Amino acid sequence: MLAVVRKELKSYLLSPIGYIFIGLFLLMFSILFYNSIFAAGLAYFQYAFYDAATIMTFLIPILTMRMFSEERKSGTEQLLLTSPRSLVSIVLGKFIAALIIVLITILGTFIHFLVLKHFGTPDIRVALCTMLGFFLLCAAYVSFGMFASSITENQIVASVLTIGVFILMWFLPGISENFYYISLMYMFDHFPQGVIALNEVIRFVSFSILFILFTIIVLQRRKSVK
Repeated sequence: MLAVVRKELKSYLLSPIGYIFIGLFLLMFSILFYNSIFAAGLAYFQYAFYDAATIMTFLIPILTMRMFSEERKSGTEQLLLTSPRSLVSIVLGKFIAALIIVLITILGTFIHFLVLKHFGTPDIRVALCTMLGFFLLCAAYVSFGMFASSITENQIVASVLTIGVFILMWFLPGISENFYYISLMYMFDHFPQGVIALNEVIRFVSFSILFILFTIIVLQRRKSVK
């Protein structure tokens, strides 16, 4: 699995993809930070993450759309499926590599906390709680994006499908209160308040595991057909 992680990290960092993802997010986060916090004279670092969660809806597909669809389109999927590595290690390797890029990106936002600390007294506990919730949200996004990439050879289709499902999940709670329990944004809402609810952590982790398993099942079925 470590070999897959290293390979995927190289593909992110030796191509523009990883830098585009990190650069775009930090640029947008900086704008949000200035407009909603710094310019208003507030010392609430966590506020910027509410809008940042929305931004990730559109940026995560940059990392995930090529995970498996590119392999399928280029014809290298056959080598992937017949390699001595297990499908579990391949899927987890790709998932972990994308999460490392996400983690680097999130840690990059901490410089804004230091800027805020120079001018005020932001709460470090709430900031770390918010960053944890944001990381769990991104992990859930990555897991679904990876699944979407596994079911199509077209990167654009994978990207549009991922964004479409995430946007749909924004509106589901408005249809019925029962959908609050599967709304990723609703799960995230409490973290910027400095609250780590075990049930929400479990739901985030369960969502991620579910779509990792779905991805493995899709690849296993494709492998059995070949």
